[in-house]
Amino acid sequence: MGSAVITARAAATFDPVGRSVATARAFVRDTLQGWGYTDVVDDAVVLTSELVTNAVVHAGTAADVLCLRTEDGVRVEVSDHYPEREIPLQSSGLDFGSPDREGGRGLLLCAALASRWGVEYTPEHKHVWFQLDLPERPVGIRSAGPVLPTALLPVADERVRVAVVQIDGSGAIASWNDDAAFLFGYAADQVAGKQLTDFAAWPHTPGTSTGIADALRLSRWEGSYGIRGADGRVIPVYASHLRVRDTQGEPSTVCLLVRDHERAVLQTPVRAPVDSSNDSRTADPFEVFIGSPAPDDLDGLLQRTVERARDMLDADAAFLLLATDDETELEVRATTGLPSARQRFARVPVEAGTNRYSSARMPAVHEDLTAVPGAVPLLTDTGMRSVVTVPLKVEGRLTGSLGVAAEAAGRYSNEEALRLQFAADRIALAVESARLGELERLRRGSLSFLVEASDLLAGTLDRDQTLALMAQMTVPTLATWCAVYTIADQLAEPYLSYVLHEDEERIDGLKELLASIAPPDPVPTPGARIWPAPAQAGHEAALRVSTRTLGRDAPLSMGAAARTTLETASAVGGETVVLPLVARNRVIGMLTLGKPSDEHFRQEILELAEDLSRRAALALDNARLYSERVSISQSLQRSLLPPGLPDVPNVEIEVIYRAAGEGNEVGGDFYDVFPIRDGAYGFAIGDVCGTGPEAAAVTGLARHALRLLAREGFGGPAVLERLNAAIMDEGERSRFLTLLYGELWPQEDGSALLKVVCAGHPLPLRLRQDGSVEAAADPQPLLGVMDDLELYEQEVTLEPGDVLLCVTDGVTERREGTRMLGDDGLADVLSVCTGLTAGAVAGRILRAVERFAAEPASDDMAILAMRVPEPDTF
Repeated sequence: MGSAVITARAAATFDPVGRSVATARAFVRDTLQGWGYTDVVDDAVVLTSELVTNAVVHAGTAADVLCLRTEDGVRVEVSDHYPEREIPLQSSGLDFGSPDREGGRGLLLCAALASRWGVEYTPEHKHVWFQLDLPERPVGIRSAGPVLPTALLPVADERVRVAVVQIDGSGAIASWNDDAAFLFGYAADQVAGKQLTDFAAWPHTPGTSTGIADALRLSRWEGSYGIRGADGRVIPVYASHLRVRDTQGEPSTVCLLVRDHERAVLQTPVRAPVDSSNDSRTADPFEVFIGSPAPDDLDGLLQRTVERARDMLDADAAFLLLATDDETELEVRATTGLPSARQRFARVPVEAGTNRYSSARMPAVHEDLTAVPGAVPLLTDTGMRSVVTVPLKVEGRLTGSLGVAAEAAGRYSNEEALRLQFAADRIALAVESARLGELERLRRGSLSFLVEASDLLAGTLDRDQTLALMAQMTVPTLATWCAVYTIADQLAEPYLSYVLHEDEERIDGLKELLASIAPPDPVPTPGARIWPAPAQAGHEAALRVSTRTLGRDAPLSMGAAARTTLETASAVGGETVVLPLVARNRVIGMLTLGKPSDEHFRQEILELAEDLSRRAALALDNARLYSERVSISQSLQRSLLPPGLPDVPNVEIEVIYRAAGEGNEVGGDFYDVFPIRDGAYGFAIGDVCGTGPEAAAVTGLARHALRLLAREGFGGPAVLERLNAAIMDEGERSRFLTLLYGELWPQEDGSALLKVVCAGHPLPLRLRQDGSVEAAADPQPLLGVMDDLELYEQEVTLEPGDVLLCVTDGVTERREGTRMLGDDGLADVLSVCTGLTAGAVAGRILRAVERFAAEPASDDMAILAMRVPEPDTF
């Protein structure tokens, strides 16, 4: 380095693994670009790559890389830990051998590219260093252009405003100048501390390109994106980012932004290609056009391509479209100088005709588009007059189209078309390779997405939860907002059932807007179709608000309602598509997906949404059918139970009923208490053998027959004998039935007289005041088995304080392993219930049954407790 003063240094060590070579290249590139030494970056990266390869691959040791900056250039040192390796001494007569041999190419490149280089040894290390001097430049001139006539100078507003925004290490806005406030409508205190990502409309496809957070971490970045202004509109800007650090070492990024059409204020001039006649190296035509390093993602590559094409032909705008697999349509993927967000992912047909891209397959020059309106649909209403387009082809197959346009007519001729075609041929293969890679990643992600969606939708039969899952799976993965319409039946109108936006604060405004317009037509045709109504309604609402606020300092001074209207208009201002929800050959609803202002859906996303809509429709219809079945079942089940219990004088009555199984209100067990005539009441508790509709039919027959026969004056045995005959008449649909039926007469002395018949049912238990428990009836044959039954009734008198307990076998047959509660266990529980009310007795029996086993009950349970209170408790 001689006596040159070192003004900066950077060092790093790389492990002896293959990936360290790429990491070292990135380290040197970022370091030199951060120092502003872009003129020597490419040579430094090439030399570093070779020398680090020698160290970590051939020598097998770690590599130490040191970068030193001076005012005149840069010195890079690469050291390894293998000093015994034979290194040829530097001399004028040194023979490096063939450039094609495995070793020695690093030193050969040093001799060819570096201003100075050398090799130094120490007992533990070997250093190979090279010096790259900066090219001579005129004093005070960084770059310059020719003198141009005034008419050819870039167009700008009366005053060019440059927004200066500083972003701290966390991505939050640290400073915001007056020009930024003017351009975007936010005062500095409104944005301070907020993330830049809250305002930036970054043009990229999720998962396939660099995001703004990544761009803010680069040492330098320059390009186009959008800023959402306070009025909800996206303002296209051209930005130049520089990453710096303060005296404490904290990093931040300084962003300079101008309106996109004033990009000439900030845009770095394109470096002139190196004259190959004076360079022994063969330049890669792709890198000459794209620049090195080429972006490693498809969106970045396409954006770099259109910017290079525009600059190459001194155009006002450029665009690049990619062909679909069948080559029948072209999809807009990158533009510059045009409203890119509005056009992004828009599609146009390839073949000739009105509003069709008729010049896609061959180079074409249009001197004046006003003479051939619709020849290039992308440029309609953009002010562009002349355009040249060329195809991108790989092995004779159309893969895309590249075009540049100017506002003046007659700007381009066949010569410019040939230059653009040459460039297109250089990049076509790289673009197609990147597109196929992106498509493969999207397909893998789509399969994973659909598998997860299917699992989630199959995991619920609740209609409301299914609607919520449908929306949550689409936002924000597929769309910015989503609305689900449902159709109850073929004659019903679509109903707005669910609305979701990625910004929760915009959901209410979006729901209000959608409720104010007619729903989309329930067309069963598969696939997505455009629905312009939300965008039109939002535009009209925003126009009314803007008219009312005219003359004020809008938007900062407008009210919250007006701002909500503008935000909602922006949210629905892009493309809105509707996909039918078809299940079992019937449209049961519509899935609506939307983008914010000036955005389109890409075809792969629409195809994924269509697959999702088919799965969601079936899940939604299954949930509807299940809900209807449950509702019908519950209505029928409720009809099998009495609406309430009568108020019996001087007798406490309590019933507890538990049906086993999910969603059941009534099983095979039933109960009833009803008045027969003045002073007489009937009660029953029974258990039908089996479950399902057949058992429910016998339950309904039994309950209603008991009431009818008892009120006709029949006694207990006659009632049950006639019920048995009715059950036997059901033939194969009949079911066995155990039944305890009785009649209750409250007495004037405070006691109660009961006449009971126990037909195959667990015996009723009587609890006396002294705690003794005894059966209150004898067992008799169950119903539904024999035609001729001879039943009899038994009288029981309940004295004050006595309790009569009637249960079904779900109580006595409660099991825990081989243990069963049984009649004796039930009697033991009842014996400790003296002095309790009927409700307390029933509750204690239920708790005893539940605690007897850890597992939930598998059989229905009915508990009927009747108690005659003592006189002082009346």
